[in-house]
Amino acid sequence: MLEELDAPLAPLTTLRLGGPARRLVTAHTDDEVIAAVRAADAAGEPLLVIGGGSNLVIGDAGFPGTVLRIATTGFDLDGTALELAAGEVWADAVARTVDAGLAGIEFLAGIPGSAGATPVQNVGAYGQEVARTVTEVVAYDRRSGTTVTLGNEACAFSYRHSRFKAEPDRYVVLRVRFALEDAGGRSTPVRYAEVAKHFGVAQDERVGLREAHDAVLGLRAGKGMVLDAADHDTWSAGSFFTNPVLSAEQYAAFLAVAAGRELTAPAYPAPDGCTKTSAAWLIDKAGFGKGYGSGPATLSTKHTLALTNRGAATTEDLLALAREIRDGVRAAFGVELVNEPVLVGVRL
Repeated sequence: MLEELDAPLAPLTTLRLGGPARRLVTAHTDDEVIAAVRAADAAGEPLLVIGGGSNLVIGDAGFPGTVLRIATTGFDLDGTALELAAGEVWADAVARTVDAGLAGIEFLAGIPGSAGATPVQNVGAYGQEVARTVTEVVAYDRRSGTTVTLGNEACAFSYRHSRFKAEPDRYVVLRVRFALEDAGGRSTPVRYAEVAKHFGVAQDERVGLREAHDAVLGLRAGKGMVLDAADHDTWSAGSFFTNPVLSAEQYAAFLAVAAGRELTAPAYPAPDGCTKTSAAWLIDKAGFGKGYGSGPATLSTKHTLALTNRGAATTEDLLALAREIRDGVRAAFGVELVNEPVLVGVRL
């Protein structure tokens, strides 16, 4: 276990933003993770757990307690059952499952971050989310001081949400287990219109597993969503806002506003009679196009959902842009955008 004082945090995030940690601990085993958490809790010290830093916005003042960086490794495949240590690089793990000929997470290719973060956010993209394949999550429960195993149902997955996100100070994910599928070299059924169009197939058809993985990588790269240190469009936290899920009443009001502007908004069925629409569409139609902004933080030139650090931004620069966009969408459409990344020491 490595311990550093007054340690820079910006290099540990994909935004490359944020002040220093009073104390940074890097843990390479589950036992080290648990020991670091117990030590911080016993001292009554604030604790921030990070993995790949891809879904994190840290304030310019930094973090006044212990930051625990999980760097555990472990990729264990038994037939179609996969267990990943929380510190495994997610994109690399996805590529390895494709190499093994197994479907289930291939459309989540290229997503930055660590495996331990995927159940917290119920990571999803291109019609796939980890809730469909996660069987168990092994976590340290800070409330009971024990290691627990939560089955899929106990994880309470929903759109970009989970039990772990609902109780952020309780669980520290150690391992994630998945049930994959041997589909004879084919993908899981295509559920995303952009992917179906790319392959010229109907939704719910299967395509080649390797081709699906590589196609998603290409689509993500075209939107600046695959990390590249030389490309400031990738200095982001990915999609900064979640797609709004509107109640029937909210959706009716939104439709009336859109119709008044002679606009037809994307709409997708959501649970409980709700409708999901597109945050990217809202941002664009509210007047915030690709590359919007004249300061050190701007929208990506490739995708309106990504707020980017052009190299010299501060966290406050980024948040000022986020507030401008959130408030502009609310004024234009009456819809409230919600940030997807975790905010540490700051608020929108």
